[in-house]
Amino acid sequence: MNDANRAPLAAAMKAYAASGVLAFHTPGHKQGLGAHPLLRDFVTAEGLRAEVSLADELDDLHRPESCLKEAQEKAARLWGADEAFFAVNGTTGAIHAMLLAALSLGDEVIVPRNIHRSVVGGLVLCGARPVYIVPERDEMLGIAHGVTASSVRRALEKHPAARAVLAVYPTYYGVASELEEIAAAAHEKGVPLLVDEAHGAHLRFSDALPTDAISCGADLVAQSTHKLLGAMTQASMLFRKDRRVPAERVRRAASLLATTSPNYLLMASLDIARLQMEENGEQLVARAVRLSEELRAAVNELPGLWCFGRERMGRAGAAALDLTKLTVNVSGLGLSGEEAMRLLREKNIQAELADERNVLFIVSMADTERETRRLFDALSALSRENAGRQSLAIPSVLTPPDLVAELTPRETFYAARQSVPLAQAAGCIAAEEVTFYPPGIPAIVPGERISTEAVEYLREMMLLGLKVTGARDPSLQWIDVVQ
Repeated sequence: MNDANRAPLAAAMKAYAASGVLAFHTPGHKQGLGAHPLLRDFVTAEGLRAEVSLADELDDLHRPESCLKEAQEKAARLWGADEAFFAVNGTTGAIHAMLLAALSLGDEVIVPRNIHRSVVGGLVLCGARPVYIVPERDEMLGIAHGVTASSVRRALEKHPAARAVLAVYPTYYGVASELEEIAAAAHEKGVPLLVDEAHGAHLRFSDALPTDAISCGADLVAQSTHKLLGAMTQASMLFRKDRRVPAERVRRAASLLATTSPNYLLMASLDIARLQMEENGEQLVARAVRLSEELRAAVNELPGLWCFGRERMGRAGAAALDLTKLTVNVSGLGLSGEEAMRLLREKNIQAELADERNVLFIVSMADTERETRRLFDALSALSRENAGRQSLAIPSVLTPPDLVAELTPRETFYAARQSVPLAQAAGCIAAEEVTFYPPGIPAIVPGERISTEAVEYLREMMLLGLKVTGARDPSLQWIDVVQ
């Protein structure tokens, strides 16, 4: 058998479960003997027998030397990295470790303004000071794309003390920026490129998709193996490439933030997901791409619906598209994305997300013609049932005003806070994030001083009826500020 076609961690777990050893150790269900029948239904008896920890032959996540070490080495080799670290706290944990490894207290880091909240959490942990770049936006689609290499270069020139650049690649909607050029811009200044590639674990397996982050020159990459491949939810990986971030520092950060009681079923699912891609990853991803393209073409024949594709690429912040992401614009049916997602759920179809004008669907390596046919039939019915309705008038979404960061996310996290009426917030330092969808770019991030223009922007966006995230009071009558 080819050495690559082994799942060493999964094999060690199966061997331990079959050994007949009498367990006088954690977990308390004792290999399923004490598990409730409902838990056995969910996990299966075999799964519970293998759900153990701390046995010598199962290795140690914090000092891997045998089967876990081999599993991580196989993952690193497949994804083109020098090292891989299994993360059982999702890509959130991998992003936290990535930032903690690359940055120190007070360091400046260039980051796009449409970062995931996990990046803000990582900045709280490491104490770095973010320098925000506003991503490009597609007015027709009403969504934010990536940042450009030129904007990264300008930020690095303006902030020569910056110690790293962070990029989101691709975006939630599958849009990829010119990451190779961004990597070159960072490396010209001698700083590493950190990439949140939560939605890109499958990219390496198809030439029809954007080039994966490691191949583009990224130094550290946090990747959600569970989002688009076959790992269990919460199972992710952190990859290290090259020497711009010391290997030992990455290991210490990953160990510091990892539980000392990792779930071996989650880690085994990473090992098995890697094995699955070794065995036939290219074929599986090729099928997903083919089905997505066929579905995209079919949807674009339905009245009132539109699904963008490669024709919208080649613009600033949008170099390439992950074709397995299908963003269906429903405003031509007189529906908002939220309304359309609810109507589709009534037809037993659950979308990934919805914004003011779009519904996003993910076609993964798990899907076949049967699944995409069901989705098309539901969208076809949605089109018929809403025919003749007036198209939804989508107002132009304003660009958030530039604000000055007075405190770092870490300083803001530990500061005393209070809630004030929005009308009285001008001049205060924000203690919470406020983001509208669309465009998905934070209007305010923790630590920024709120201006009069920002207050007016928040009011205008609320009048448009756009979805608010991040704020404790989603009506924005009150906003949390630093005391």
